[in-house]
Amino acid sequence: MFEGLNLGDLGKMLDQVQEKAKQMQEDSKKLEFTAKTGGGLVKVTANGAGEVIDLGIDDSLLTDKESLEILLIAAINDVNKMVEDNRKSQALGMMGGMNPFAS
Repeated sequence: MFEGLNLGDLGKMLDQVQEKAKQMQEDSKKLEFTAKTGGGLVKVTANGAGEVIDLGIDDSLLTDKESLEILLIAAINDVNKMVEDNRKSQALGMMGGMNPFAS
């Protein structure tokens, strides 16, 4: 079953995959994803690591707490979905196109 398997080569391959994953993680911090809700009244920007790096709220929402909360939640959820989709895309790239996320 394991005939011809060179464990040294396997170790090198795993090291390369880990290094590539680290590099992709670092590179993803440079990416930015922005979601807008309420016709642009709320804007949330996150980096590829999922960290919120910018937030914009139109002054007209400052007196309408309920609307602000709804739009803010929607924008955060939208930007998180963008980040997650990017992560899946990067994972697919590392796997050579095999899609474990397909149902």
